[in-house]
Amino acid sequence: MTDFTTLEARAVPLLEQVAALAAREPEIAAILGIGETPRTIAPLLAAILAGVAGDAAAREPLRREALAVFSGDADALDTALCDIFTTAAKDYAPGQEVTTLLYSRGIHALLAHRVAHALWQAGRRDMALAVKTVLGRAFATDIHPAATIGRGVWLDHGVGFVVGETAVIEDEVCIWHDVTLGSTLKASGPGRHPRVRRGVVIGAGAILLGGIEIGERAVIAAGAIVLANVGKEC
Repeated sequence: MTDFTTLEARAVPLLEQVAALAAREPEIAAILGIGETPRTIAPLLAAILAGVAGDAAAREPLRREALAVFSGDADALDTALCDIFTTAAKDYAPGQEVTTLLYSRGIHALLAHRVAHALWQAGRRDMALAVKTVLGRAFATDIHPAATIGRGVWLDHGVGFVVGETAVIEDEVCIWHDVTLGSTLKASGPGRHPRVRRGVVIGAGAILLGGIEIGERAVIAAGAIVLANVGKEC
């Protein structure tokens, strides 16, 4: 497992970009609800996530919970950095990784899930659901904390994304807005939500229902309703 020293080293260019932006535009941190810009990566991610909470009273508790996850779980921090760098590489918006980190709703929604999922895995299920709920309001998403989401996921726009409890999303998946990974309500056990394999692309407004499998590198068209398995590279 990657250690925190290595992760901090990977984050140095990102932190330098944030510091440079803060020097150019000193008011941005306050506008985004970050406060004084942290100098290390875990407090920065926690501050950014807390800053998007609509309820000001929730921001400090959210910041503490997110900080505990990102400073105590190297895998969660590693995955978050992978998401940020992947999104920055795939998004054509100018501004380097700092633009992705500060302004991408998709990254913010993924950061929220990383925190909620870590809390769920630690047995703090009520807190996981609370984090999911309050940040889901900010992003218009509903991602169950138990859902498994891999590394390097690109969640474009990050609005209207619904993911059920037993869903699995593997690495390097690209998902546009208003996508649903839900159940058919015909089953109540494990595996009742879709399993999206590595490298899949899912277009805007697609609805995938039931315990189906979407094979590696398959492409799901925008607006599609998918109720059956989709083969690899289809």
